[in-house]
Amino acid sequence: MPLQSHMARVAECVHKMSDLYDAHRAGDQDKVEALAEEISNLEHLADLEKNEIRNNLPKGIFLAVNRADLLDILSLQDTIADKAEDVAFLLTLKKMDPIAELDEDLRAFINKNIETVDYAHNVLKQMDELLETSFGGKEADLVVQMVERVAFLEHEADQLQAILLKKMFSLEKEIPHTSFYLWMTILKTTAALSNTAEKLANKVRMLLEVS
Repeated sequence: MPLQSHMARVAECVHKMSDLYDAHRAGDQDKVEALAEEISNLEHLADLEKNEIRNNLPKGIFLAVNRADLLDILSLQDTIADKAEDVAFLLTLKKMDPIAELDEDLRAFINKNIETVDYAHNVLKQMDELLETSFGGKEADLVVQMVERVAFLEHEADQLQAILLKKMFSLEKEIPHTSFYLWMTILKTTAALSNTAEKLANKVRMLLEVS
């Protein structure tokens, strides 16, 4: 339950990115700053939960799942929250004009990363049932299908990122150098959300294979 609670907090951070992009698109830098602060606060709360879990995780034989595996899952969840906070911070570094030619693709890319994290979150929600069935049976089969779905969503996010990168370079001469560099960093950091979500889902799948 604490692990699932932590992931719910992480998902909160990620969902705020939709509002963050809306604020940027509207040219409302004050709102961008405010939302970045909200995301940072949520990430801090997630950090507190993470530390609480680490400090109270039993070290003996009373865990149904290997302690190292649980800590790996926790670390991946923490990375997702960190990346959401990083994207928010990057958007506060400089007020950038929205790029109309990229708007639709940027929105699709952000939404796809959020969707991938959400699906990984759904995988974590199945941990209770997995424990009850000793990581076997129909519940395990369902989780395998969900993990494969996360991988597919991450692939779709990669494809959207490739489209964005091509368009970015086609507009290179029209975008100020500092803004171009900043956007490239934002895209890379955003992509880390779905990449890490896939790793998280795969880590849960590994528990099925060793159980």
